[in-house]
Amino acid sequence: MIDDQNPTAFTYGSLPNTARLVVSQGLFTYLEDDEIATVYAHELGHIVHWDFAVMTLASTLVQITYLIYTFARRLGRSGGEKIKNAAGTAAAVAYVFYIVGTYLLLYLSRTREYYADHFAAEATGNPNALSRALVKIAYGVLEESKHAAEPSRLIEGTRALGIYDAKAATATGTAYQIAQPQQLGRVFLWDMFNPWGWFMEFNSTHPLTGKRVRALSTYAEQLGLETEFDFSRVVAEGKSLDKKKLYGNFALDVLLYGAEAIGILIGLVVGLLLFSAEIASGTVILTTVLIGFGIGTLIKTAVMFPDFQFTASSDVLNLMSDPYASPLRGKPIRLKGELIGRGDAGYQFGSDLKLQDRTGMIYLRYASRFGAFGNFFFGMNRVKNLIGSPVSTVGWFRRGVMPWLDLAQLRTDAGTVVNSYHRFWLYVTGGGAIILGLVILLLF
Repeated sequence: MIDDQNPTAFTYGSLPNTARLVVSQGLFTYLEDDEIATVYAHELGHIVHWDFAVMTLASTLVQITYLIYTFARRLGRSGGEKIKNAAGTAAAVAYVFYIVGTYLLLYLSRTREYYADHFAAEATGNPNALSRALVKIAYGVLEESKHAAEPSRLIEGTRALGIYDAKAATATGTAYQIAQPQQLGRVFLWDMFNPWGWFMEFNSTHPLTGKRVRALSTYAEQLGLETEFDFSRVVAEGKSLDKKKLYGNFALDVLLYGAEAIGILIGLVVGLLLFSAEIASGTVILTTVLIGFGIGTLIKTAVMFPDFQFTASSDVLNLMSDPYASPLRGKPIRLKGELIGRGDAGYQFGSDLKLQDRTGMIYLRYASRFGAFGNFFFGMNRVKNLIGSPVSTVGWFRRGVMPWLDLAQLRTDAGTVVNSYHRFWLYVTGGGAIILGLVILLLF
């Protein structure tokens, strides 16, 4: 047992008879006895299934492909032409297997979590208690982070091993504060139906909480028990979502993520066509590439940071319940609450903040017009005087595994105003690239 109030549990070892099951003191602070029992059962499931041995073997195989890749690269730097060609081919093949193996390893890890959940449900006959435990663990992690002087070493160091991915705690922990299962279910809509949820989970060691709780609810139904959360209502609401909006926005957002690269590619093609047709000299290629990059940057910025003409007031829980939320497409929003600390509790000069309103907590990301130096001086000089202040904020809401607000303006009840400039350098970069391209075109 570890003397830490952050609730978590994990196992480690090489064989079942030498395995160790570790729990934190916080597990007994935030969970009831029947919920703690299911957490122990979940970890025992990992031991019974030899999960640590399976994952160690799989990780080793993936690491071997990476070692082959690095060895082949070094070999390719010396020797004759044939050796270089063979080594280059081997390196490319090994790297492809490494990338594929990494994602298969993540998939295996998520699958083992589902099996451990199922084992706990069967061993205890109480899948509802494990559903509650997952939600309460998220709540406990969130509560402990509110007054922590620095990030929990336990949570950070055991993220891949623990029963719950602490990075995902904000959404679920926030919803638990309201203590109404139907509202908690709406927060899970994003986990289960938003394609961004699938994309984020693809890169995670743990399944999204909504999917785990839904699976446990299915086990409860199979055992003839009443479910803790009414997922039939959540699924019915999910099926009624606008699929065109849901998947259309996702496809467009994926393209927008690469808007700069797409702009460069289009600019390169246009420049080559103009040059090959002898309409312009070779400098036109540099010009069109710069203009393409600039246009791509400006388009992406406009979508990420729309104007505040139709800004609505909201609260953290309602934002979490938006199934269409995106990590790229910012939603202009107004929030009121209290600043309870820095976003990065372990960095005394951190410029990001944590806002607590009546329904939950959300991170506020600050950006100075003077870049990293401005962020540092803001964190050093101003943040400590803002913490504890009631504030109203305007910003762009985004959601990934964890939600956040890109801050535009913050105003305290005492009249202090803080402006944030997320769009500034992006507009400068995009506009500057276009102007530079046009200047080169005129000069040459």
